[in-house]
Amino acid sequence: MGQKADTLRQRIVAEADQLFYEQGYENTSFSDIADAVGISRGNFYYHFKTKDEILNAVIATRVSDIEAMLNQWTAEYPNPRQRILHYIDILTNNQENIKQHGCPIGTLCTELAKLHHQMREDANQMLTVMRDWLTTQLKEHGLGKEAKQVAMHLLARSQGIATITTAFEDQAFLRQEVKRLKLWLDEVIAQHVN
Repeated sequence: MGQKADTLRQRIVAEADQLFYEQGYENTSFSDIADAVGISRGNFYYHFKTKDEILNAVIATRVSDIEAMLNQWTAEYPNPRQRILHYIDILTNNQENIKQHGCPIGTLCTELAKLHHQMREDANQMLTVMRDWLTTQLKEHGLGKEAKQVAMHLLARSQGIATITTAFEDQAFLRQEVKRLKLWLDEVIAQHVN
């Protein structure tokens, strides 16, 4: 594939990603994606034969983007607590989108699980990458064998905050819970490090 074809493929994946987030995977058609990109269905099929091929590309792109973001935070912030706080702040930084559509990772994983879709385990890789990164940060902060459990708790609380924010369209709740989550993190760190 040439550079132009690669660029078009990336646009298709980006538009599909956005539509899967806003409308859901099952409710997004080939036509929706082709219309969003502004190409004919024939040109579309040159790049992707099935919606599952697009889903696979979306998941791979998301995993890659998450890994790049986490690596950037690891390089940018000098200590693990700051990195974890930055992870928590994703909720506040994206509160308008979360209010409307939920967490892009959690909503896709949940939808694929409900559909018993063959790629649900692939989608779960997005959460696994975040869990493993959080576990590493907590271990660097002095937590031992409980680091993975605390990381899972952080994931669960952040996903729960996103879900309730979406259900009630309540950004004030999100901001309040982000503050509580940060206080909880400090308490957990203090209990395990001292």
